[in-house]
Amino acid sequence: MVQDTASVVRPKLTVLDSGQIGQIHNYSLEVLSSVGVRIDSERARQLFVKALGAGVIAGDRVRVPREAVEWALGTAPATMEVYDRRGNLAFRLPDQTRFGIGVTALYYQDPETDKVTPFTRKHMEMMVRLGTVLPSFDAISTVGIVQDVPPGVSDLYATLEMTANTIKPLVILVSDEKAFPTVMDLLQHLHGDLSARPFVLPYFNPISPLVINRGTVDKMYHAAQRSLPFIYSNYGMAGASTPITPTGALVLLNAELLAGLVLSQLIKEGTPIILGSLPAFFDMKGMGSFYDPRSYLMDLACAEMMVYYQLPHCGTSGSGMGWGADLLAGGHQWFNHLVSCLGKVGLAPFVGDNLGSKAFSPTIVVYADEIIKQARLFARGFVVEDATAAIGEIEEAGPGGTFLMSNLTLRSFRSAYYTSEIFPRLTLEEWQAWGAPNAVQFLKQYTQDLLAELEGAEDHSELLARGLEFIG
Repeated sequence: MVQDTASVVRPKLTVLDSGQIGQIHNYSLEVLSSVGVRIDSERARQLFVKALGAGVIAGDRVRVPREAVEWALGTAPATMEVYDRRGNLAFRLPDQTRFGIGVTALYYQDPETDKVTPFTRKHMEMMVRLGTVLPSFDAISTVGIVQDVPPGVSDLYATLEMTANTIKPLVILVSDEKAFPTVMDLLQHLHGDLSARPFVLPYFNPISPLVINRGTVDKMYHAAQRSLPFIYSNYGMAGASTPITPTGALVLLNAELLAGLVLSQLIKEGTPIILGSLPAFFDMKGMGSFYDPRSYLMDLACAEMMVYYQLPHCGTSGSGMGWGADLLAGGHQWFNHLVSCLGKVGLAPFVGDNLGSKAFSPTIVVYADEIIKQARLFARGFVVEDATAAIGEIEEAGPGGTFLMSNLTLRSFRSAYYTSEIFPRLTLEEWQAWGAPNAVQFLKQYTQDLLAELEGAEDHSELLARGLEFIG
């Protein structure tokens, strides 16, 4: 029987069932109400006292009751609209997974030699422009820490280069906590009111386990006073800053996010906030952090918790794990981006780091763009439609026939499958004739060609001049 209406085959990846979500939630509430969080800001502690009574405070520790969490979940917006700096809607959260390049690398990794050098203002300009021309990236995060300017104005130069070289939304990370208000003043000087159609998402971190540090509190106050949405995300290293078990780590990280949510709503009720975790593991031998398959599972689980809470989500980007444009980096990029697109991950803003997230690689960003295109294509699925025309062609071709010149083939072959702009499809004979090239050679050359053609935004010179005048 022929179907009357088309249906879509759309692959989905789900980690937690409703019972497990309830368990994680209740365990997190138990941590908050019994252990509490350390809050290193007197004015933030007094907010809790004013709202919940003096009984929640013991020194610098605040025990957050269930009712406070339920109240905050009811006041925080469930959706968020993010704009480009021209005021056009860029994307909504929640929606499909959105990706950004970055973040805060100390070094730049050359796309030809893989050599690393200190990250400079010129690198920031180039990488922001690169993220602008790559279509898979919906936002630009603070790519690196600019080191060829005086430290006191490094964040200002970084932000200026970001806003002058793209119109895409910006995720702003300020390395000097005291500079955050001045960075916001610079953006307001360049663009006026930042809250009406926000294109800037400041990014804040608590300290695991269970500490909301004073700098983070101050930045939350400042963003809320400007009516800016912001990202509140924690970084956990299982076995060091969180329990080593996935459940224990997830419970702790989720409790920290809920504490930040409550604080954000106490500062200003209705403040738009994006919550999420970067769930890594601690390497007992190398004394560093790393992602493994369970990291991506916990990332998906965190995203599902935010869906349950009806809050926008921000998760990991699978970066930092390679030594260059290599198998290590490629494997983690594929793993993260595919499962993110299949799951409920909202924003994955930090693509492109290598070498323990200390070096930023334009080559990895270009390859990630290629991966995200294919991951989104896979997640989109396909339509099971009326097959009358296809059956007619099957009948016409018959057993042993061909479809090379059929109407459907001629009409659809250019769009029926993915074609890479980087990697040609080579037969064995073509590969040998071309001198047996390595695929990484194509990627590096494509990246270098792309970098050579980059241009700034149309108003680049004007914004740069006004920003330099502000910085002095």
